[in-house]
Order: sequence, then C-alpha cells, then structure tokens
Amino acid sequence: MDYKFSDKVTGLKASAIREILKFTSVPGVISFAAGNPAPEAFPTEKIAQISADIFNEDPILALQYNITEGYTPLRDYLKNMMKQKNCFNPDIDDLIVTSGAQQANELACKVLLNEGDTLICESPSFIGSINAFKSYHVNLVGVELEEDGINLEKLEQTIKTEKNVKLLYLIPNFQNPTGRTMSLAKRKAVYELACKYDFVILEDNPYGDLRFEGEDIPSIKSMDTEGRVIYTGTFSKILSPGFRTGYVSAPAEIIQKIVVCKQVSDVHSNIWAQLVCLRFMNEVNIDEHFAKLRKIYKEKCELMLSYIDNGFSKKISYTKPEGGLFIWCTLPDDCDMNAFCTKAVKDYKIAVVPGNAFCINETDKTTSFRLNFSTPTNQQISDGMEILASMTREMFD
Repeated sequence: MDYKFSDKVTGLKASAIREILKFTSVPGVISFAAGNPAPEAFPTEKIAQISADIFNEDPILALQYNITEGYTPLRDYLKNMMKQKNCFNPDIDDLIVTSGAQQANELACKVLLNEGDTLICESPSFIGSINAFKSYHVNLVGVELEEDGINLEKLEQTIKTEKNVKLLYLIPNFQNPTGRTMSLAKRKAVYELACKYDFVILEDNPYGDLRFEGEDIPSIKSMDTEGRVIYTGTFSKILSPGFRTGYVSAPAEIIQKIVVCKQVSDVHSNIWAQLVCLRFMNEVNIDEHFAKLRKIYKEKCELMLSYIDNGFSKKISYTKPEGGLFIWCTLPDDCDMNAFCTKAVKDYKIAVVPGNAFCINETDKTTSFRLNFSTPTNQQISDGMEILASMTREMFD
C-alpha cells in the first residue's frame, strides 16, 4: 500500500544519533555517541527499596489513574525547590509534571506557536527538541553559538528580520551538544531582548545539577519579572531517564493550556515513577547524592580530556565543559567531518556523533563532532580515546 503521511511528519527524519547508535551493536565498537547517564550513577538499591515500600503500603496509588498536572506532593516539592532558586513565583507561576523535559519543550511550542511563527534556537542544538519544533511547521531559525552562549548581535538581527518571533529556545547550562555554558551577562541580555521585542524564552535545564567545575550561574527564569520565561527540568540526569519524569514551570495561563494539551497526549505521566522520585528526594541526603554524581562525571570528563590534551592532533580544538555530559570537538576547516566520523566507526570502531546531527538546517556547515563521557566505562574511555587520538594524528599531523 502507498501510504500518504500527514504534512506534519513527512519532513521528519530519524535522529542521526539513533542511526549511528546502530553501529554500537557491532562487536568491538566503543561508543562515545550516546548521551545516557553513567550506569554507576543509578541508585538501584534505593529505588528497589522505595518501590517495594510503595507497593507494600499503597499499591493502588501507584497503579491507578491520577491527575494530569502530576502527583500533588511531588509538584509541591518541585515548587518549593524552584522557589529556593528564585525560579518560581507563587503569585504568577504554576507547575506541571511531564513525561520528561522533552515533552515539556514540545508542549510549550504547541501551546504558543502557530504554523509559520518563528522559533529561534541556538545552533547547534538538541536534536530531540529540534524535531519536536519542526513537527509543528514553525519557522525554525538557528543563531550561532559562541563560547559563552548565543551570539547576541546575530540574535537581535534575527529578531528584527524574522516575522512573528514568538519563542527563543535555550540550553544555558552545559549545552547539548557543545557542553558550553551561557555567561551571566548574556543571560541578562537575552532576557532584556525578550522584554524589548516581546517574546517568550524556553529555558531547558536538564544538566544544571551536574556542575563539577566553576560557580553556579542564576537561571534566566530567576530574572523574570514579566512572566515571559518557561523553565523545564527533569529527573533523567539526576535519578533515572527511564522514569520519563520531567516538569515545566511557567506562568499559570501557559500551564493551563499545557495541561489541556497533555490530556490529549498521554493523560498524565507515570505515577509510580513520580512517587519514587518524591520519596527518593525526601529520603536521601540530596547534597551527598549530587556530590556523588558530580564526582563520577568530573572523573570521566577529566579522563577523556587528558587524551585530547595529550594525544589528539593540535589542529583539533575543543570546548572544556564545566558540567554535563558532552565535549564538542572541532576539526580543521578543510576537513570532511562526516567522512571523519564514518572512518572512526568503520575503520577504528569508535562511534562519535557528527555535528550536523544538531544543525537546524541541512545546509548548515560544521566540522565539529560530539563526544559523550558519561556512558562509557573508564576503561572504554581510555581504550577508545587512545585509538581516536592516534587516528587524529595520522590524519592531521
């Protein structure tokens, strides 16, 4: 049968990351292409104990339908947590639990943008959100990303030249894929532009709790006095991505519309997972838990960086992250980056993600690729990076 797909999905393509991950099933391939938390970071015993307690004490609560907004005690916990960070104003904001931050980003786009409206984002950016935005046929425009965040001059120029700019999507902390962090000055400047030109900022912060270098920088949401920042967060990187438990904090009017849209999508997010998240946050020493995570990722990141510093061709530059899961490497300008990534996985059995997987438009040029240090073991990092370093020297020195 010749299927006629809807206009909304005809232009969508499978994630390049998912495609390259297929190579990881080949025996002997070491993958730096994923973006998963470190397996040793999962508190499996505590989750098992909490789950057993839940099903012994109140199994029906975990197995029955619940409200779309999310389990009320968890929402209250999140609101209080956000208030402590000056990211939740009870007089203006509300909060809903979502099926991961990915759904929160998609719903924000759905409730605010019509087809043809302009959504601006960093370039490169997170492919999951890019595809979600594209599915709504918005005018998706990328703005160059600098070492300290989005290029402000080009951002303002884009705002002035594009029609119906409604939303700006940003990942200020340890951005995916580049690992870069937006400076405080740029966060303030971006918010001022939002006020000046009347658009909403969608601030995605999945990695913020994984800072292992430097000082925390206030969120853009904490600067919001006009109700024009939507903030999304998740338990995926601090507890378990399999739970698919995220949240979005925004002005109550926006949350009301998100609730309605979520009802027609999945009714509500997994209640058992929400119960586990809440109990975990209340029963463990959160400071100690976060310290453990940061120690794991700091060690892995420094190990990977040591091979880049001491083994890679000096013609390759990179961004040194202060947290998160990723390192962004850039090849010489005249290098065929796709050929490099293909050669790495086929000839050397090292999987990395080509940078154009994160580009807004297919015509965008990049010579960069993304490395992930959270998923592989330390031994795999050592073995794989030694091989990759040797490859870069052979090709460029």
